[in-house]
Amino acid sequence: MTEIRTQKLTADAFAPYGDILDASGTPDKFINQGRCARHHDKATLDFSDGRAGISIFKGEKETLPLPLKLVERHPDGSQAFVPMSADPFLVVVARDEGGTPVDPIAFITEPGQAINFHRGTWHGVLTPLSEPGLFAVIDRIGDGPNLEEHWFEQEFTIVE
Repeated sequence: MTEIRTQKLTADAFAPYGDILDASGTPDKFINQGRCARHHDKATLDFSDGRAGISIFKGEKETLPLPLKLVERHPDGSQAFVPMSADPFLVVVARDEGGTPVDPIAFITEPGQAINFHRGTWHGVLTPLSEPGLFAVIDRIGDGPNLEEHWFEQEFTIVE
């Protein structure tokens, strides 16, 4: 069994897989009579067809160490996970090599971070590390399947 050590989620490390949604850096502008800093256009929603939809997911709390048995991807649309609490969550991604996920890596978000997976990115399932595990998920709503799963022959273990 191969161990995967978690790392801090940073824009540079996550860039090949998606976008980080947060309020870091200088705001693009101030709105609402100067009382609200706007960090504009932080993610690219990318859909082959259909439309963007917002769903609410409620996942069960997980703890580390955690086995990683499968990853999934959505070939027809990006997918954003926006926690509805200020709790960290686990984000797992893997490179694609000829249609197969390889070299999975694991990140733990900071409070106030959300993520948007690029279309076709291999990723782990929703993994809250705290209760209530409540997320807004923005993804493609459309006809036809938009999910591919890959079960690893060799299981990984994610550790802190």
